[in-house]
Amino acid sequence: MKTYSIQEINEILKGEISGNTTHSITAPEQLELAKETEISFIGHKKYEKYWETSKACAAIVNQDISIEPGENRVFIKVKNADLAMSQVLALFAPPSPVFRTAIHPTAIIDETAIIGDDTRIGAGSYVGVNVKIGKNVTIYPNVTILDECTIGDNTIIWSGTVIRERCHIGNDCILHPNATIGADGFGFRSDPEKGLVKIPQIGNVIIGNNVEIGANSSVDRGKFSSTILGDGCKIDNLVQIGHNSKLGKFCIMAGNSGLAGSVTLGNGVVIGGSASIKDHLTLGDGAMVGAGSGVAADVPAGKVVLGYPAVDARDALKQWAILKRLVKDSSK
Repeated sequence: MKTYSIQEINEILKGEISGNTTHSITAPEQLELAKETEISFIGHKKYEKYWETSKACAAIVNQDISIEPGENRVFIKVKNADLAMSQVLALFAPPSPVFRTAIHPTAIIDETAIIGDDTRIGAGSYVGVNVKIGKNVTIYPNVTILDECTIGDNTIIWSGTVIRERCHIGNDCILHPNATIGADGFGFRSDPEKGLVKIPQIGNVIIGNNVEIGANSSVDRGKFSSTILGDGCKIDNLVQIGHNSKLGKFCIMAGNSGLAGSVTLGNGVVIGGSASIKDHLTLGDGAMVGAGSGVAADVPAGKVVLGYPAVDARDALKQWAILKRLVKDSSK
């Protein structure tokens, strides 16, 4: 079991120690569940009230904290407790699943595929024709990478993921279990004789560097050219990204949200959970969409929208307040 002293942890965080404790730290844990040898964190003043009843001997806190640690307890004061806690979690992270051999004998790798140095490929995985995989890539069991795909250096692909033909994944990406990259876009047209006719989807998907895609999320291939995710995008579980959509850098999409086809997101756009974006819309740099919203019109850069249909967040809150009063008055 890993243990660290407060001083060893602070050497990494480079914070300010307040108080002292005789305990060594055995694990990080949330305030309510922590034991006396565990470290927690207080990322906002509203959580200070939980410190008194917590059993944690230590906490990472923001510099503006207004309480004292107490007897045999210690704070490490930092500029950003949330970011500092991520460093502590990395210290205590358990090891990744073991690869007994770099390339498992049951993996099927086409003879034309190029595999970079120090890459590991798990049991039952398939690597197709003319695939190029970079250095230090980790491919867990039962991953499918079809023809002419490229995978960048240091990327991690978890089990069940399917990357269809001609798709390109950048460096330092993480694809969580059962992600699907490059499935056909949802394209059909009515035909009086045949009913719904499938429109061929002949494009691909291009994913930049340092992108993370959650479990069971789908990024559809373009109808003509490419569906594009810029560097640093973070996509949660159960997210749908429609064909020919284009995401700028550092966009965030929370769980169960979705983009219809040909949506354009600028840099740093945030989409809340279960929000839906209509096809062919543009959301400017830094735009934010509240959870559960339905966006049916373009959103200017920096704008925050909320509701169904989504409007300026301040207007939505006013509408809800008025509706609440109307309902209350009608019940009298």
